[in-house]
Amino acid sequence: MTLQENITAAAAFLTSRIFSRPTVALVLGSGLGDYADTLENAVKIPYSEIPNFPQPTVEGHAGAFVFGKKQDKDVVVLQGRVHYYEGLSMAEITLPVRVLAAMGVKTLVLTNAAGGVNLNYKPGTLMLISDHINFSGANPLIGKNLEKFGPRFPDVSDLYTASLREKIIDKAAENQIPLEQGVYLMCSGPNYETPAEIRAFRTLGADAVGMSTVPEALVAGHSGMDVVGVSCITNMAAGVLPVKLDHKEVVETAAKVHDLFQKLVDIILETL
Repeated sequence: MTLQENITAAAAFLTSRIFSRPTVALVLGSGLGDYADTLENAVKIPYSEIPNFPQPTVEGHAGAFVFGKKQDKDVVVLQGRVHYYEGLSMAEITLPVRVLAAMGVKTLVLTNAAGGVNLNYKPGTLMLISDHINFSGANPLIGKNLEKFGPRFPDVSDLYTASLREKIIDKAAENQIPLEQGVYLMCSGPNYETPAEIRAFRTLGADAVGMSTVPEALVAGHSGMDVVGVSCITNMAAGVLPVKLDHKEVVETAAKVHDLFQKLVDIILETL
């Protein structure tokens, strides 16, 4: 099947299983997936049930769509994502975002666990993504353009919708939720970055580094969605502290900021 045929088939399958179409989607990163438990009238559909759909292989990524209601909004939560380093193409790992667009989703909220490049950050810091640097060496928009979704050469100067970010920053301050705002840099992974790379990324203006989010944001923007991105700084990047990096720390830190993160996502939904 072609990419477009896979998108159409997955969207049709999911639509047949739900009662109303979501307008907001949330992609939950490492250790953040249980926000889906807060949805009302939830319908859970594992990725494994969807024909030709990519399957996550990383700890902390359950791999399921959860459709439901939150704050009187029709919402779908994606528990986990597939990363580029897992061996699939950029087109394959962003297939879920294309499917969401085909289903009529208007706003995509992307979350991730990231390493802190900004020396003022610490584990547990929440960062609203204002912009990104794509250091992955690839782009999901390479190849035949899917004209049904967007133009050949999309403008991404306001990819992380500024008007929404302003509202979220204000709401977070009102609710006394500490929230930084900064630039996310994506590497391909799966290895963590070297100390020399982190020093270079800091010089380039990056505040956080990770292995996801950018492909999804690009495809969402190409599809005409508003995009909100949030990084949970789960560890300081290589060379900042005299300790080795471990994915276990990523999951543990995400768990520690669990309640604060859920409050922030609630606030984000209020602004939409």
